[in-house]
Amino acid sequence: MTDAPDSAGEAQGVLTLAQIAELAGVSTATVSKVVNGHQEVASDTRAMVESVIQRHGYRRQKRQAKAQLLEVVFHELAGPYPVSVLNGVERAARAHGLSIVLTQLQGRHEPGRSWTDTVLTRRPTGVVMVYSELTSAQQVQLASRDIPFVLVDPTGEPAHGVPSVGADNWSGGLAATRHLVNLGHRRVAVITGGPMLSARARLDGYRAALEEAGLPVDPALIREGEYRIVDGYRHTTALMRLPEPPTAIFASNDGEALGVYQAAHALGLRIPDDLSVVGFDDLPPAEIMIPALTTVRQPLGEMAAIATELVVELSRGLSDRQRRVVLPTELVVRASTAPPRRRLTP
Repeated sequence: MTDAPDSAGEAQGVLTLAQIAELAGVSTATVSKVVNGHQEVASDTRAMVESVIQRHGYRRQKRQAKAQLLEVVFHELAGPYPVSVLNGVERAARAHGLSIVLTQLQGRHEPGRSWTDTVLTRRPTGVVMVYSELTSAQQVQLASRDIPFVLVDPTGEPAHGVPSVGADNWSGGLAATRHLVNLGHRRVAVITGGPMLSARARLDGYRAALEEAGLPVDPALIREGEYRIVDGYRHTTALMRLPEPPTAIFASNDGEALGVYQAAHALGLRIPDDLSVVGFDDLPPAEIMIPALTTVRQPLGEMAAIATELVVELSRGLSDRQRRVVLPTELVVRASTAPPRRRLTP
């Protein structure tokens, strides 16, 4: 691949391969290897070239054919959450003739350099990042190679211009807590999902519902989890041993709600007679839990399908679609919630 310098590229502040090579003090062939994700380049040389690209920009002068691949990245593949997302991605990808390449980050939220190099080599149609994110340097690398990416259920507030698809987590937290308050609960606990954007929004909705009802926000009833089953179990055990235990718990995802169920069973409590529980996600197991879980539905499949469509549009140079999409959530009332009744503390 050869790119010749041209005045238009210079005027726009976007460099060609030859100009990048001159600034980095390397050959044009070396720059081409870095741009295309080839491995046989020394790490310090690669860093120097990427630094020049990050400072000055690089765009291919001629669009190259991309592989009919869609890269999908998860922070981990565990439980029904990724299955719901993948169903939505697969449905949209199939409609565009795209095959899916799947990566999991073993619990991390940012991929490493080896992933970036592989993506640059494969040159996919685009990337869907699920509950994970790219570093600013990785964003520049993908953008300079015309590989669009979209975040699904972003872990933090996306930077300006970064496409994302998420759910209205604040409204979901508000609806979940308001439901419990309307049933008559006055001691409502919450088990959060930690520092992630979705968890913070759900917690803010919880607080808003209590304030709306004129109820105090008791710090003892706010327990920080990480969207894990064990968090629900551990925090419920501690909450129910308070001098004034809660009569209801809002778990920030269905996994934590399952942990609440397990703790309630171990403590000899019945749901919802002794303790009401609301989850978040409405993943398939929620409906078959005993009793069936009242939860907030977020449309994960639809979120994933919209993100896939957006990636395809961006790969074709279309940018009319809104770059930040927030879909509504819905409270699904089942059998795990009821008005409170007097009971003995376990």
